Amino acid sequence: MTTPPTASSPAKSLPATMRALVKEKAAPGLAFQGARPLPKGSLRGVAGAGQPGEPGATEALIRVTHTGICGTDRHIWEWDDWASSRIPVGIITGHEFVGVVERVGSSVEGIKPGMRVSAEGHITAGADYNSRTGNAHIARDTSIIGVDRDGCFADYIMMPACNLWQVHESIPDNWAAVMDPLGNAVHTVMAAGVSAKSVLVTGVGTIGLMAVTVARAAGAARIFAVDVDERRLDLARRLGADHAFDARKGDDWIEEVRTRTRGEGADALLEMSGAPSAIDAGFKALRNGGVAALLGIPSKPFEFDLTRNIVFKGAAVLGINGRRMFETWYQMEDLLMSGRVHLDDVLTHEFPLEEYEKAFDAMRSGEAIKVVMRM
Repeated sequence: MTTPPTASSPAKSLPATMRALVKEKAAPGLAFQGARPLPKGSLRGVAGAGQPGEPGATEALIRVTHTGICGTDRHIWEWDDWASSRIPVGIITGHEFVGVVERVGSSVEGIKPGMRVSAEGHITAGADYNSRTGNAHIARDTSIIGVDRDGCFADYIMMPACNLWQVHESIPDNWAAVMDPLGNAVHTVMAAGVSAKSVLVTGVGTIGLMAVTVARAAGAARIFAVDVDERRLDLARRLGADHAFDARKGDDWIEEVRTRTRGEGADALLEMSGAPSAIDAGFKALRNGGVAALLGIPSKPFEFDLTRNIVFKGAAVLGINGRRMFETWYQMEDLLMSGRVHLDDVLTHEFPLEEYEKAFDAMRSGEAIKVVMRM
């Protein structure tokens, strides 16, 4: 960490430009820009704000040190239907990061230059119904870094100081860089209330694997994992899954889950894949009266038997979006510091920013599970 300046010392000088990965064209890929202007703070009547690198009154400038590549970033890279309908051309992408505070606005309290921080990437004014009743993660005015506004695949990012989370010194940088997706897993697991329950995880990609280790730490009695990638199923077993099934071999696993749960089915379904076939099979394997927490996002609408899977089953269905602000962050920190949740097996690859094409290739090919880029 850097040493925070004293009240009488000048602010640390900043470079004139920075490196960044930019969605330069409405086409697949990202562009590396080596001389991008530093982000500007919000004007809002603050003298000096609006200049590159100068925060607004309630903002902080962060020097990014590590970033994680997410499935959303893959959609943006490939420029699929969702990305082309949502992502503005010219935006700096990326939303998972850890870094060091360089400058803070005049009204910021509790955040100082030199602090190592991650951040909640969902930004809201905090004035709508959900924000004021404990559900700011689903505020109607949410703006997401790297999606709606410039993100963290850059040397610097400007953030509202209230969105920052000081990272405990015992948490390594590469873990801190992926607290965003870990938060998705923690939110899903905690919402389903898995303690002493049989838990089915459909889809053990990065967040599904995190959900396995979090569910084990949260006291799940038994964990079943389903996927189509044997390597990831092996890792799920190492992380705490009692049984792991390859969905490519058919649906016999559904009956096996029932057999191992007194003929009833799993108490809780954590749906992490977004695959229509996995969602349907997951509900079939869920017991009557069970809880389904859905995080995976299907690529397009699909036919689903609501009557059989939900109404007659009496299932409780939870839509999971992002992380609870900031309940999930406290839970993440406690789980990581307890030593009961480890991320080293999930973080398989690390590249410098300049090798971003190799980083995305490793992720898109399936060679990597989770990729971190060093700035």
